[in-house]
Amino acid sequence: MIPANPICVALDTPDLDRARDLARILKPHVGMVKLGMEFFYAHGRQGYEAVAAEGLPVFLDLKLHDIPNTVASALASLMKLEPKPLMTNVHATGGLDMMKAARDAVDGKSLLLAVTVLTSLSDDDIVSIGFNPGKVTRDHVRSLAELAIEAGFDGVVCSPEDVRAIKSLAGRKLLTVVPGIRPVQVSAGDQKRVSTPEKTLAAGADILVIGRPITRAADPALAARMILDSLQ
Repeated sequence: MIPANPICVALDTPDLDRARDLARILKPHVGMVKLGMEFFYAHGRQGYEAVAAEGLPVFLDLKLHDIPNTVASALASLMKLEPKPLMTNVHATGGLDMMKAARDAVDGKSLLLAVTVLTSLSDDDIVSIGFNPGKVTRDHVRSLAELAIEAGFDGVVCSPEDVRAIKSLAGRKLLTVVPGIRPVQVSAGDQKRVSTPEKTLAAGADILVIGRPITRAADPALAARMILDSLQ
């Protein structure tokens, strides 16, 4: 189900026409598109289907996090989208019961990913919000990846820094979908745990989620093509 091209371009915009145009021009150069909260809350089912009609698989990145019944009901609704998302996700910190309810609601219709620790969070951040005091972020990510395996998930969303640890833990049991990807000449912005496309793929990442370095480039198609060439 996973495209051979590992680039997933994040269409993080509330502008439907912009998202459709980007999907159209980037189709020859990327493997899939990501639609997140910024887009889906603005345009819902119709916007999703308009972008999906451009022909690229969709990672629907809504990061659900609530009680098990609510998450399961939300995912059951999302599974009525056509075409169905190739991938969707929930926060692993919702707990094992929530994750199992999510798995049952999706029922194999989409690949289900567990969000581990956001790339905007550092070691100090996870301690300040009460996660595993005394442990580093990578330890916390590993615990959440183990939870994803127990829940029967298809993969995790993790930072570039965590890919090797997850692959050593899970091998091919878990897909690693990795944001925080920045070519060397591009600022990290609000991301704290980042790496280049080449290093992240070499670490074992399956999917590279890349947004602003492509979508805000003067020529997005050229930017995507250059990244793809660098990976080959």
